[in-house]
Amino acid sequence: MAAHYLDFERPIADLESKIEELSRLSETAGPGAFESEIQALRDRAQQLRKEAYAGLDAWQKTMVARHPERPHLKDYIAGLIDEFVELRGDRKFADDQAIVGGLGRFRGVPVVVMGHEKGHDTTTRLKHNFGMARPEGYRKAVRLMDMAERFNLPVITFVDTAGAYPGLGAEERGQAEAIARSTERGLVLGTPMVATIVGEGGSGGAIALAGANKVLILEHSIYSVISPEGAASILWRDGARAKDAAANMKITAQDLIQLKIVDRIVGEPAGGAHSDPAAAIEAVGDAVEDELKALMKLSPAELKKQRAERFYAIGREGLQ
Repeated sequence: MAAHYLDFERPIADLESKIEELSRLSETAGPGAFESEIQALRDRAQQLRKEAYAGLDAWQKTMVARHPERPHLKDYIAGLIDEFVELRGDRKFADDQAIVGGLGRFRGVPVVVMGHEKGHDTTTRLKHNFGMARPEGYRKAVRLMDMAERFNLPVITFVDTAGAYPGLGAEERGQAEAIARSTERGLVLGTPMVATIVGEGGSGGAIALAGANKVLILEHSIYSVISPEGAASILWRDGARAKDAAANMKITAQDLIQLKIVDRIVGEPAGGAHSDPAAAIEAVGDAVEDELKALMKLSPAELKKQRAERFYAIGREGLQ
Protein backbone atom coordinates (compact mmCIF):
# COMPACT_ATOMS: atom_id res chain seq x y z
CA MET A 1 0.00 0.00 0.00
CA ALA A 2 1.34 3.43 -0.94
CA ALA A 3 2.18 5.72 1.96
CA HIS A 4 -0.28 8.51 2.68
CA TYR A 5 1.35 11.94 2.80
CA LEU A 6 -0.23 15.11 4.15
CA ASP A 7 0.16 18.41 2.30
CA PHE A 8 2.95 19.69 4.54
CA GLU A 9 4.80 16.39 4.06
CA ARG A 10 5.30 16.83 0.30
CA PRO A 11 9.05 17.60 0.54
CA ILE A 12 9.44 14.42 2.60
CA ALA A 13 7.42 12.48 0.03
CA ASP A 14 9.70 13.71 -2.76
CA LEU A 15 12.81 12.60 -0.87
CA GLU A 16 11.36 9.19 -0.06
CA SER A 17 10.40 8.75 -3.71
CA LYS A 18 14.04 9.37 -4.64
CA ILE A 19 15.15 6.89 -1.96
CA GLU A 20 12.86 4.25 -3.43
CA GLU A 21 14.12 4.95 -6.94
CA LEU A 22 17.77 4.68 -5.87
CA SER A 23 17.02 1.50 -3.93
CA ARG A 24 15.61 -0.09 -7.09
CA LEU A 25 18.67 1.00 -9.08
CA SER A 26 21.01 -0.44 -6.44
CA GLU A 27 19.36 -3.84 -6.86
CA THR A 28 20.46 -3.94 -10.50
CA ALA A 29 23.82 -2.21 -9.98
CA GLY A 30 24.88 -4.50 -7.17
CA PRO A 31 24.81 -4.40 -3.36
CA GLY A 32 25.95 -1.11 -1.81
CA ALA A 33 26.11 0.72 -5.16
CA PHE A 34 24.22 3.78 -3.88
CA GLU A 35 24.40 3.09 -0.15
CA SER A 36 25.95 6.41 0.87
CA GLU A 37 23.54 8.43 -1.32
CA ILE A 38 20.53 6.54 0.02
CA GLN A 39 21.65 7.01 3.64
CA ALA A 40 22.18 10.74 3.07
CA LEU A 41 18.68 11.06 1.65
CA ARG A 42 17.23 9.09 4.57
CA ASP A 43 18.98 11.34 7.07
CA ARG A 44 17.69 14.40 5.24
CA ALA A 45 14.14 13.02 5.16
CA GLN A 46 14.26 12.31 8.90
CA GLN A 47 15.52 15.83 9.58
CA LEU A 48 12.75 17.34 7.46
CA ARG A 49 10.20 15.20 9.29
CA LYS A 50 11.44 16.40 12.69
CA GLU A 51 11.39 20.03 11.58
CA ALA A 52 7.90 19.75 10.07
CA TYR A 53 6.37 18.08 13.11
CA ALA A 54 8.04 20.46 15.55
CA GLY A 55 6.10 23.41 14.20
CA LEU A 56 2.63 22.13 13.32
CA ASP A 57 -0.28 24.54 13.57
CA ALA A 58 -3.72 23.50 14.88
CA TRP A 59 -5.10 22.60 11.44
CA GLN A 60 -2.05 20.52 10.56
CA LYS A 61 -2.40 18.68 13.87
CA THR A 62 -6.03 18.02 12.96
CA MET A 63 -4.87 16.37 9.75
CA VAL A 64 -2.31 14.29 11.65
CA ALA A 65 -4.95 13.24 14.21
CA ARG A 66 -7.09 11.98 11.31
CA HIS A 67 -4.25 10.27 9.45
CA PRO A 68 -5.56 6.95 8.08
CA GLU A 69 -2.40 5.09 9.11
CA ARG A 70 -2.53 6.30 12.71
CA PRO A 71 -2.92 3.43 15.23
CA HIS A 72 -6.55 2.70 16.08
CA LEU A 73 -8.21 0.98 19.02
CA LYS A 74 -7.63 -2.55 17.76
CA ASP A 75 -3.93 -1.77 17.34
CA TYR A 76 -3.74 -0.62 20.97
CA ILE A 77 -5.59 -3.72 22.13
CA ALA A 78 -3.27 -5.97 20.13
CA GLY A 79 -0.19 -4.18 21.47
CA LEU A 80 -1.18 -3.68 25.10
CA ILE A 81 -3.92 -6.10 26.13
CA ASP A 82 -3.36 -9.81 26.71
CA GLU A 83 -6.15 -12.40 26.75
CA PHE A 84 -8.65 -9.89 25.32
CA VAL A 85 -12.24 -11.14 25.23
CA GLU A 86 -14.66 -8.88 23.36
CA LEU A 87 -18.10 -8.35 24.88
CA ARG A 88 -20.80 -7.31 22.46
CA GLY A 89 -24.23 -5.76 22.60
CA ASP A 90 -26.09 -3.36 24.87
CA ARG A 91 -28.76 -5.95 25.93
CA LYS A 92 -31.40 -3.55 24.63
CA PHE A 93 -31.17 -3.15 20.86
CA ALA A 94 -28.00 -4.25 19.04
CA ASP A 95 -24.22 -4.40 18.98
CA ASP A 96 -22.57 -1.21 17.76
CA GLN A 97 -19.08 -1.89 16.42
CA ALA A 98 -18.15 1.81 16.47
CA ILE A 99 -17.34 1.12 20.13
CA VAL A 100 -15.42 -2.08 20.83
CA GLY A 101 -14.79 -3.28 24.36
CA GLY A 102 -14.24 -6.23 26.62
CA LEU A 103 -12.05 -7.84 29.26
CA GLY A 104 -8.32 -8.44 29.22
CA ARG A 105 -5.03 -8.04 31.06
CA PHE A 106 -3.03 -4.85 30.82
CA ARG A 107 0.55 -5.64 31.84
CA GLY A 108 -0.72 -8.30 34.21
CA VAL A 109 -3.63 -6.30 35.63
CA PRO A 110 -7.20 -7.46 34.80
CA VAL A 111 -9.06 -4.54 33.19
CA VAL A 112 -12.09 -3.51 31.21
CA VAL A 113 -10.92 -1.86 27.98
CA MET A 114 -12.96 -0.10 25.32
CA GLY A 115 -12.86 2.67 22.78
CA HIS A 116 -13.82 3.95 19.37
CA GLU A 117 -12.68 1.96 16.34
CA LYS A 118 -12.60 3.76 12.98
CA GLY A 119 -11.44 0.89 10.77
CA HIS A 120 -8.50 0.88 8.37
CA ASP A 121 -10.04 0.14 4.93
CA THR A 122 -13.41 0.49 3.23
CA THR A 123 -14.84 -2.74 4.63
CA THR A 124 -13.82 -2.14 8.24
CA ARG A 125 -14.68 1.56 8.14
CA LEU A 126 -18.22 0.68 7.13
CA LYS A 127 -18.38 -2.08 9.75
CA HIS A 128 -17.28 0.34 12.49
CA ASN A 129 -19.19 3.31 11.03
CA PHE A 130 -15.98 5.39 10.97
CA GLY A 131 -15.91 5.37 14.78
CA MET A 132 -19.19 7.29 15.07
CA ALA A 133 -21.26 5.45 17.67
CA ARG A 134 -25.01 5.09 17.86
CA PRO A 135 -26.95 4.94 21.18
CA GLU A 136 -26.40 1.20 21.51
CA GLY A 137 -22.64 1.81 21.47
CA TYR A 138 -22.84 4.13 24.46
CA ARG A 139 -25.24 1.77 26.24
CA LYS A 140 -22.69 -0.99 25.69
CA ALA A 141 -20.09 1.29 27.29
CA VAL A 142 -22.37 1.75 30.32
CA ARG A 143 -22.84 -2.01 30.55
CA LEU A 144 -19.07 -2.54 30.53
CA MET A 145 -18.51 0.13 33.20
CA ASP A 146 -21.21 -1.49 35.34
CA MET A 147 -19.33 -4.77 35.02
CA ALA A 148 -16.03 -3.08 35.90
CA GLU A 149 -17.46 -1.73 39.13
CA ARG A 150 -19.15 -5.01 40.02
CA PHE A 151 -15.87 -6.93 39.73
CA ASN A 152 -13.62 -4.06 40.89
CA LEU A 153 -11.74 -3.75 37.60
CA PRO A 154 -9.95 -0.61 36.34
CA VAL A 155 -11.28 0.87 33.08
CA ILE A 156 -9.02 1.94 30.20
CA THR A 157 -10.55 3.80 27.26
CA PHE A 158 -9.18 4.98 23.92
CA VAL A 159 -10.99 7.91 22.33
CA ASP A 160 -10.90 8.42 18.56
CA THR A 161 -14.08 9.74 16.97
CA ALA A 162 -15.27 12.70 14.94
CA GLY A 163 -18.41 12.58 17.11
CA ALA A 164 -21.49 10.51 17.77
CA TYR A 165 -23.47 9.38 14.72
CA PRO A 166 -26.09 12.06 13.87
CA GLY A 167 -28.46 9.85 11.85
CA LEU A 168 -32.24 9.76 12.19
CA GLY A 169 -32.31 6.25 13.67
CA ALA A 170 -29.74 7.21 16.31
CA GLU A 171 -31.80 10.24 17.32
CA GLU A 172 -34.98 8.16 17.45
CA ARG A 173 -33.30 5.70 19.81
CA GLY A 174 -32.14 8.41 22.22
CA GLN A 175 -28.65 9.45 21.15
CA ALA A 176 -28.35 12.42 23.52
CA GLU A 177 -29.64 10.45 26.51
CA ALA A 178 -27.28 7.55 25.79
CA ILE A 179 -24.27 9.89 25.60
CA ALA A 180 -25.32 11.57 28.85
CA ARG A 181 -25.73 8.21 30.62
CA SER A 182 -22.31 7.03 29.48
CA THR A 183 -20.69 10.28 30.58
CA GLU A 184 -22.45 10.08 33.94
CA ARG A 185 -21.42 6.45 34.45
CA GLY A 186 -17.79 7.35 33.96
CA LEU A 187 -18.00 10.27 36.37
CA VAL A 188 -19.44 8.17 39.23
CA LEU A 189 -17.43 5.00 38.61
CA GLY A 190 -16.01 3.45 41.78
CA THR A 191 -12.92 1.99 40.09
CA PRO A 192 -9.92 3.75 38.46
CA MET A 193 -10.50 5.02 34.93
CA VAL A 194 -7.86 6.32 32.51
CA ALA A 195 -8.83 7.70 29.10
CA THR A 196 -6.45 8.50 26.24
CA ILE A 197 -7.27 10.67 23.23
CA VAL A 198 -5.37 8.77 20.54
CA GLY A 199 -6.70 10.59 17.45
CA GLU A 200 -9.75 12.79 17.21
CA GLY A 201 -11.77 13.57 20.32
CA GLY A 202 -14.97 15.02 18.93
CA SER A 203 -17.81 16.48 20.99
CA GLY A 204 -20.05 14.45 23.34
CA GLY A 205 -19.26 11.33 21.38
CA ALA A 206 -15.74 11.56 22.80
CA ILE A 207 -16.44 12.70 26.34
CA ALA A 208 -18.87 9.79 26.80
CA LEU A 209 -15.76 7.60 27.10
CA ALA A 210 -13.56 10.23 28.78
CA GLY A 211 -15.24 10.90 32.13
CA ALA A 212 -12.06 9.52 33.68
CA ASN A 213 -9.82 10.18 36.68
CA LYS A 214 -7.01 10.95 34.25
CA VAL A 215 -7.34 12.06 30.63
CA LEU A 216 -4.21 11.65 28.51
CA ILE A 217 -3.69 12.85 24.96
CA LEU A 218 -1.17 12.03 22.27
CA GLU A 219 1.06 14.89 21.20
CA HIS A 220 -0.67 15.45 17.84
CA SER A 221 -4.23 14.49 18.80
CA ILE A 222 -7.09 16.96 19.12
CA TYR A 223 -10.03 17.26 21.54
CA SER A 224 -12.87 19.65 20.82
CA VAL A 225 -16.55 20.43 21.31
CA ILE A 226 -17.09 20.43 17.53
CA SER A 227 -14.99 19.80 14.45
CA PRO A 228 -13.15 22.80 12.95
CA GLU A 229 -15.28 22.40 9.79
CA GLY A 230 -18.48 22.45 11.84
CA ALA A 231 -17.39 25.49 13.82
CA ALA A 232 -16.47 27.35 10.63
CA SER A 233 -19.86 26.53 9.10
CA ILE A 234 -21.67 27.89 12.16
CA LEU A 235 -19.51 30.96 12.79
CA TRP A 236 -18.85 32.10 9.22
CA ARG A 237 -21.17 29.90 7.15
CA ASP A 238 -18.02 28.83 5.36
CA GLY A 239 -16.57 25.38 6.00
CA ALA A 240 -13.46 26.37 4.04
CA ARG A 241 -12.42 28.49 7.01
CA ALA A 242 -11.81 25.37 9.11
CA LYS A 243 -8.15 26.33 9.48
CA ASP A 244 -9.16 29.63 11.11
CA ALA A 245 -11.58 27.82 13.40
CA ALA A 246 -8.95 25.28 14.45
CA ALA A 247 -6.53 28.07 15.35
CA ASN A 248 -9.07 29.76 17.61
CA MET A 249 -10.71 26.74 19.25
CA LYS A 250 -7.70 25.66 21.38
CA ILE A 251 -8.02 22.02 20.38
CA THR A 252 -4.40 20.87 20.41
CA ALA A 253 -2.76 18.89 23.20
CA GLN A 254 -0.56 21.86 24.04
CA ASP A 255 -3.57 24.18 24.43
CA LEU A 256 -5.56 21.63 26.39
CA ILE A 257 -2.83 20.95 28.95
CA GLN A 258 -2.62 24.68 29.68
CA LEU A 259 -6.40 24.85 30.14
CA LYS A 260 -6.21 21.75 32.40
CA ILE A 261 -8.72 19.88 30.26
CA VAL A 262 -6.23 17.03 29.87
CA ASP A 263 -3.75 15.80 32.46
CA ARG A 264 -0.81 14.55 30.44
CA ILE A 265 0.63 14.70 26.92
CA VAL A 266 2.12 11.48 25.56
CA GLY A 267 4.93 12.16 23.11
CA GLU A 268 4.80 10.72 19.59
CA PRO A 269 7.66 9.50 17.39
CA ALA A 270 9.15 12.04 14.99
CA GLY A 271 6.71 12.10 12.11
CA GLY A 272 3.65 11.28 14.22
CA ALA A 273 2.22 8.06 15.62
CA HIS A 274 1.61 6.73 12.10
CA SER A 275 5.34 6.82 11.33
CA ASP A 276 6.11 4.28 14.09
CA PRO A 277 2.89 2.76 15.49
CA ALA A 278 4.70 0.28 17.75
CA ALA A 279 6.64 3.06 19.51
CA ALA A 280 3.48 5.18 19.90
CA ILE A 281 1.53 2.26 21.37
CA GLU A 282 4.35 1.48 23.81
CA ALA A 283 4.51 5.14 24.93
CA VAL A 284 0.76 5.19 25.56
CA GLY A 285 1.03 1.94 27.50
CA ASP A 286 3.78 3.34 29.72
CA ALA A 287 1.77 6.50 30.47
CA VAL A 288 -1.43 4.58 31.21
CA GLU A 289 0.48 2.20 33.49
CA ASP A 290 1.94 5.14 35.46
CA GLU A 291 -1.46 6.73 36.00
CA LEU A 292 -3.21 3.46 36.78
CA LYS A 293 -0.69 2.47 39.44
CA ALA A 294 -1.28 5.72 41.33
CA LEU A 295 -5.07 5.52 41.02
CA MET A 296 -5.27 1.92 42.21
CA LYS A 297 -4.07 3.06 45.64
CA LEU A 298 -7.26 5.13 46.11
CA SER A 299 -10.53 3.93 47.62
CA PRO A 300 -13.80 4.12 45.62
CA ALA A 301 -14.81 7.24 47.57
CA GLU A 302 -11.43 8.87 46.90
CA LEU A 303 -11.63 8.02 43.20
CA LYS A 304 -15.06 9.62 42.89
CA LYS A 305 -13.91 12.69 44.83
CA GLN A 306 -10.78 13.09 42.70
CA ARG A 307 -12.79 12.75 39.49
CA ALA A 308 -15.41 15.25 40.62
CA GLU A 309 -12.79 17.81 41.62
CA ARG A 310 -10.99 17.32 38.33
CA PHE A 311 -14.04 18.11 36.21
CA TYR A 312 -15.37 20.90 38.46
CA ALA A 313 -12.02 22.69 38.03
CA ILE A 314 -12.30 22.84 34.21
CA GLY A 315 -12.97 26.39 33.10
CA ARG A 316 -11.93 27.78 36.46
CA GLU A 317 -8.33 26.96 37.31
CA GLY A 318 -7.24 26.74 33.66
CA LEU A 319 -8.34 30.27 32.87
CA GLN A 320 -6.81 32.02 35.87
